[in-house]
Amino acid sequence: MGEVDRIAIEEESPSLLQMMENAGRNLALAAIEHLGPRWRETPIAVYAGPGGNGGGGICAARHLGNHGGDVILVLVESTRLTPVGEQQLAIYRKTGRRTRAHGSFESGLILDAVFGYGLHGSPRGHGREMIQAMKESAAPVISLDVPSGLDSTTGQAPGESVEALTTLTLALPKTGLFSTKAGDLWLGDLGIPKDVYDRAGIDLPRPVFDGRHRIPLHRQGS
Repeated sequence: MGEVDRIAIEEESPSLLQMMENAGRNLALAAIEHLGPRWRETPIAVYAGPGGNGGGGICAARHLGNHGGDVILVLVESTRLTPVGEQQLAIYRKTGRRTRAHGSFESGLILDAVFGYGLHGSPRGHGREMIQAMKESAAPVISLDVPSGLDSTTGQAPGESVEALTTLTLALPKTGLFSTKAGDLWLGDLGIPKDVYDRAGIDLPRPVFDGRHRIPLHRQGS
């Protein structure tokens, strides 16, 4: 997945901003689908970290807010955001929706976008505190790409980690996501063309998404 990201970002096919937008939209749609027709009545807390995964979470919060959702964005220190993450935050703030820097909140659903597949070792600092806040909540969790704190290759959690009801992983499934902490596993389309996968040495014999933006991969207990 790292090589796929590298090729796509360096050649802008698609750009990081485009992939982040696709990730965020898919996460927002997963939240709406989970909550059902009266989803606007349920408070949604989006926990967003400093990297690309956090940018996808910020984007999801914006889409939910744009569609009338009751959403609050719980953000790692904004000074640590990547340039693209800062761009997503600037757009989100134009929705007039709430932003908080820490803590846990009464919510009916949590979207976890703190850490993605790039995390190595035990979470530390503010990211660890955000994971603890999510764990203290009784609300179900949908994780973006990887449950925060889980090693996406081994499925082990060297420190604090989120236990997700559902994980919407991105572009390619990761071997560690068959852990019970990942819950039901879905795959989301980032808009990466087949040529990028070919150059990364990954053979995709047919279109993976086949006209859909999200596909189910695995349900816990099945």
